[in-house]
Parts: sequence; structure tokens; C-alpha cells
Amino acid sequence: MKKFGLLGFPLGHSFSSKFFNEKFQNEHIDAQYINFELPSIEQLPAMLAANPELCGFNVTIPYKEKIISFLDDMSNEAKAIGAVNVVKVVQHGNRPHLKGFNSDVIGFSESIEPLLAEHHRKALVLGTGGASKAVLYALHKLGVETQLVSRIRRSGVICYSDITTQMLAEEFKVVVNCTPVGMYPHTDECPPLPYEAMNERTLLYDLVYNPGETLFMKQGAEHGAVVKNGLEMLLLQAHASWDFWNNN
Repeated sequence: MKKFGLLGFPLGHSFSSKFFNEKFQNEHIDAQYINFELPSIEQLPAMLAANPELCGFNVTIPYKEKIISFLDDMSNEAKAIGAVNVVKVVQHGNRPHLKGFNSDVIGFSESIEPLLAEHHRKALVLGTGGASKAVLYALHKLGVETQLVSRIRRSGVICYSDITTQMLAEEFKVVVNCTPVGMYPHTDECPPLPYEAMNERTLLYDLVYNPGETLFMKQGAEHGAVVKNGLEMLLLQAHASWDFWNNN
């Protein structure tokens, strides 16, 4: 039996295991998908040694960047993004060969593109982790200018207190949340933004998919914004992961 899985910590919120195991059952694929909840990325070699039948795994928070130092090869797109969320494993004798890919950029691009209008020229991207790197790459390819936002101001990155009502009302009509803020069980939290400056020309995209409607989305929708969660992106990137594992 082939084995696939998800590497991250913690993984209580994970959707991937249910998705892939149902796929395997429905399509009569002799495989299983399990969670590898590792408190430290340094445990990866031991995990690989203990699972010689592993053919590939997804990577989530907080290892999308840390995984890179363990890889033997990366796709050109993953190199350009600087983050990996899919790893293909090929056994070479006693040592597995690991190649990294990024399916986040595929899932996000295909999910947000139908929502983009002429006035969606500039985006605020909340968060600076691995997911935000894929989002930046995708938005640039779609012709949207970006500005990174984090809790700490630094070169090229503004902080939340820098965001004014005027910026949201007149300049940045797309806001993408790449942070876990608002994810279950912390559903009463949302990024600190001047939501009152949003309107029907504002597009809010939340990579969080649990709950289906985050407080970030709810606050925007109350002021007329178009909102979308990350479930479709997750489905699209899961299908892309399967292609990477089997066709590359």
C-alpha cells in the first residue's frame, strides 16, 4: 500500500486526511493518507526512515520554508516562491530523494482570478509566512500590485496600524488573509483593519476555511465587500498535489 501524508504542527484543523482517504476509497486506490504531526522539523529524517512506503506528503504551517533545507530538488516555481507545500518522495536505495513543489500558487490563482475586476489593482497581503509567498507570486502573475502587512514593521512590510481608512477606501481593493487569525477554535478573532472603509468594490479573500465564514469575512461583508474563504483553494491545491506526486 502506498502512503501519503501531511507534515505540520499542529494538525488538528487539517482537511487533507479526510479528502485524500475518501478519494482513495472512492477511486479504489490502494493507498492511505496520514498526518505527521512533528513538533520539530529535525524529526523529518526519522519520520522518513520509519515510513519507507511514503510516496509524497503535503507541508503546512510552520514548515513550508523550513522544509527546503531537507530537499534534494525543487521545481522552478517553488524556487521562485521560496516556499514548498508538496514533496514527492522517490526511494533511491536506502535514501529517499525529496523534490519540492508549490501547489498553493495554483489553488489560489485559479480560485481568485474569476473574482478580480478592473479596479482590483492593488492588494494587501496579511502575513509573511510560506502561504503569503505563494499568494504574492500568484497576484504578481495576475497583474495585481501587493503590499505585505505584518505585526512588525520592517523593510517592505507595513504593520496593521499603518493601514488607514483612506488606503482601503481608495487604493487597496483586495485584502488576502494569509495568517491563521480567525481559524477554529479562535473564531472570535480577526485582523485589525478599518473594515468601515470597505465597500462593494472591496474583495476579501481568507485562506482560512474553518469556519466557513470567518470574522474577517463577516466584517467585510457587513460593509458590502465580496468575500471568499480558502476551501476552493484547498481543493484545487489538493488535486495539484496528486498530479505532482504521480506525474513529475
